[in-house]
Amino acid sequence: MKITRRDFIKISGATVAGVALSQLGLDLTPVQSYAAELRIKDAKETTSICCYCSVGCGQIVHTSGGKVINIEGDPDHPTSEGSLCAKGASTYGLVTNTKRLKNVMYRAPYSSKWEKKSWEWALKEIAKRIKKSRDKSFVEKNAKGEVVNRCNGIAAIGSAHINNEEGWLYQKFLRSLGIVYIEFEARL
Repeated sequence: MKITRRDFIKISGATVAGVALSQLGLDLTPVQSYAAELRIKDAKETTSICCYCSVGCGQIVHTSGGKVINIEGDPDHPTSEGSLCAKGASTYGLVTNTKRLKNVMYRAPYSSKWEKKSWEWALKEIAKRIKKSRDKSFVEKNAKGEVVNRCNGIAAIGSAHINNEEGWLYQKFLRSLGIVYIEFEARL
């Protein structure tokens, strides 16, 4: 058998490494192992869209017992092909955060403390303030006498947390009030 210098160094190195590892307590006898059972094994899978921007990356939401247990990228989604940005990958934390506010918090003008309010109160208060601002700043005709029916006293910014259909409905609602200053976070 002809051994080259290179083969000799390889064999010697492997032998030294094997002896060194055996002295560290490495046991090379076969071990019986068990695979851990995935927590999403029996979970219901629902596809969704990431709530953060207008890219619309696909997500798979796993639920069990009415609770979200995992959110991951959807590899079958044409936009993102399973990849998510740092914000999209943290969506699970957004959904399951125990410190997330679940009540309406209101701070009155010139007050230094926050108060818990009901959703019913908040919606009525918002409607009342929109009506007051709209009535105060509504312009029926411009300087030339042309009908414009616009509200110059309210501006609206949408949310990247709503999908395209909800955004369309929201802007239709705003335009029905005569609001012309409309922007969406997805474009900012």
